[in-house]
Amino acid sequence: MNLTEKKIDGKVIYSGRILNLTLDTVELPDGKLSKREVIRHSGGAAVLYVENDKVLLVKQFRYAYNKEILEIPAGKLEKGEDSALAAARELEEETGYIAKELVPLLKIYPTPGYTDEIIYIYSAQNCTFSGQKLDEGEFINCNFYPLDEVISMIESGEICDAKTVAAVLKYCNKK
Repeated sequence: MNLTEKKIDGKVIYSGRILNLTLDTVELPDGKLSKREVIRHSGGAAVLYVENDKVLLVKQFRYAYNKEILEIPAGKLEKGEDSALAAARELEEETGYIAKELVPLLKIYPTPGYTDEIIYIYSAQNCTFSGQKLDEGEFINCNFYPLDEVISMIESGEICDAKTVAAVLKYCNKK
């Protein structure tokens, strides 16, 4: 059975700095019509940096969850921006580390039920420290955590961030 849904019509409900919200009418595989609310997002880039079996994580307050979250450094892609360049930029801005090499690790669809966002995740290699360069209004603490502690925090639910969980588990699987 073909599962493809065909867009019949659509309109932008909201257009913002970070995302757009569209309301589309689609034809389902059985010929019936349905509505799809979709968040259109330019995507993101993230970086896993492991040094001496310690994972570099950032902690920042995430308003949507109303709490501080531990996660790998990441940021939004600008329209048409190369994901590796964005990953390098975010690593340096948020943590102060500059990677001599970024190796593609994986890409994820964080919430495919309602957004087209793709996050490109890289593994940083041979980093040097230059100092954080946070954007105005950005407040981030960063620290290295033992890999086994990070895995325990994932298993206990203390770390729930999808890109971080995926990156760490992929890294562990490749070891």
